[in-house]
Amino acid sequence: MVKIKLCGMFRDCDIDFVNEAKPDYIGFIVMFPKSHRNIDLETALRLKKRLSPEIKSVAVSVDAPVEALAEFAETGAAELLQLHGSEDAAYIARLRELTDAPIIKAVRVGSFADIEAAQALDADFLLLDSGTGSGKAFDHSLIDRERITKPFFLAGGLTPENVRAAALEFKPYAVDMSSGIETDRLKDREKMLAAVRAVRE
Repeated sequence: MVKIKLCGMFRDCDIDFVNEAKPDYIGFIVMFPKSHRNIDLETALRLKKRLSPEIKSVAVSVDAPVEALAEFAETGAAELLQLHGSEDAAYIARLRELTDAPIIKAVRVGSFADIEAAQALDADFLLLDSGTGSGKAFDHSLIDRERITKPFFLAGGLTPENVRAAALEFKPYAVDMSSGIETDRLKDREKMLAAVRAVRE
């Protein structure tokens, strides 16, 4: 079954909504002040305590200082770490020295070469997206299931209305939604419940 990640939680009520919806993963945007969803380590730890234990949290960062990102895993604020910037093999190698947390490497997909380059890195998962939280879909014809060797999260432009079709067509490891489950830039309980229901049912 395709897994579900709902990203960009930053309020207590967001956690209450995900506890009700029961996705497999949630994302915290960390060390990225450009995002209105950005939170610090203290907030992540507090929200994590509120989160149902069966839901795993992911610290999502963009070219963050590697030691600071590792701290999110080592303190228990996040079980996985997601890299959304230009992090290279050396960055990932250093992260591996600091933590055993699984690593998701996001790919801004403009061509299949972008996916191939990311596959060469020592990440556990890829996340295929159109950009850094753009909320828009990339060219899905570039998803070549025969040549993608790593499990991948599919992101970008997914909503409760189209996520089921995308999951069925591309069979990703997981689907990932953020702006598609919001109203006026805030998480929407009904959309979150509908998104999870669309994939699970």
